[in-house]
Amino acid sequence: MTAKLDRQSAFSGTRDIAPTLAIDVARLDAWMRANVRDFVGPATLRQFKGGQSNPTFLVETPHRAYVLRRKPPGTLLPSAHAVDREFRVISALAARGFPVARPHALCTDDSVIGSMFYVMDRVEGRIFWEPAMPDSTPAERAAVYDDMNATLATLHGFDPADLGLSDFGKPQAYVARQIERWAKQYAASKTDDIAAMEHLAAWLPTAAPPQTRSSLVHGDYRLDNLIIAPNAPRVAAVLDWELSTLGDPLADVTYHLMTWAMPRSETGSGVGSLAGLDLGALGIPDLETYAKAYTARTGLDPLPRLEFYLAYNLWRLACILQGILGRARDGTAANTQAAAVAAQVGPLAEEAWRWARRAGAR
Repeated sequence: MTAKLDRQSAFSGTRDIAPTLAIDVARLDAWMRANVRDFVGPATLRQFKGGQSNPTFLVETPHRAYVLRRKPPGTLLPSAHAVDREFRVISALAARGFPVARPHALCTDDSVIGSMFYVMDRVEGRIFWEPAMPDSTPAERAAVYDDMNATLATLHGFDPADLGLSDFGKPQAYVARQIERWAKQYAASKTDDIAAMEHLAAWLPTAAPPQTRSSLVHGDYRLDNLIIAPNAPRVAAVLDWELSTLGDPLADVTYHLMTWAMPRSETGSGVGSLAGLDLGALGIPDLETYAKAYTARTGLDPLPRLEFYLAYNLWRLACILQGILGRARDGTAANTQAAAVAAQVGPLAEEAWRWARRAGAR
């Protein structure tokens, strides 16, 4: 029997840098001295264990710590790993006081470390890799989930033009474009035939609801992409903005709601799930209660078309994880657990198809 993965241990902290992602520290040190205000080396680097897409590194000096996030080297899927877009969006949000790590500088010169990267502050705090937040109290869980809900509502309430992001994407027909994009990405990294993925790719474009509002969307908003303050149930920083763009906030919040419907992994290698847990005892709201809290804050109700949106988002996540499997095969995956995580593609596809059938797919 395969041992169950301890997600908190497996994905927390740092490790030695993977050989395929080696960085010339001397060249980086020189670049940071020229481009990061008040930087004083020498720097030492470690790779964060967590993260599946853009490799992320802890940069420590005798005086302070930074975080470096880079585009993976090698041949990549089109439009993926856009760290320059990440840098732009967190720069805009930091200026408005939204909880993100303060960005310092972007490097578009591949000759420095081998690919584009940016440097930001290290934010002290906690990352919960399990949505049930083991070792927390019911009161703390309730408060964290409420602030997580409020933070997403705040993001969706920004006017992109006020942020200087009116050209950050096409605001309309977001879901249709996402379906087209991820179908292509899935095909480019496909390793096995999964019938449910093909059924969904055919059905989803025919069933997408009209988009009623547009906003800045995160694209991968979930608890393990947040840093929670060290000693308070508060979101200190939202991480991993690679998939952010302008789009449908209902698609974004229902991606977040997948946590309540996520198929559980027997090995613990999959994406964290609340399915089957006693949420009342944990102090965590059920899906409907949580969705209604978001509606009260935004005026947007994800519940009427929940079945479609969950089918779409589960399929989309399956496409994302298939991309990780492709990078694991090619040796450019950022996480040593990439192949195990990508094994969730089939279960996600089956769960997505079940929701699609509830929404009328045949």
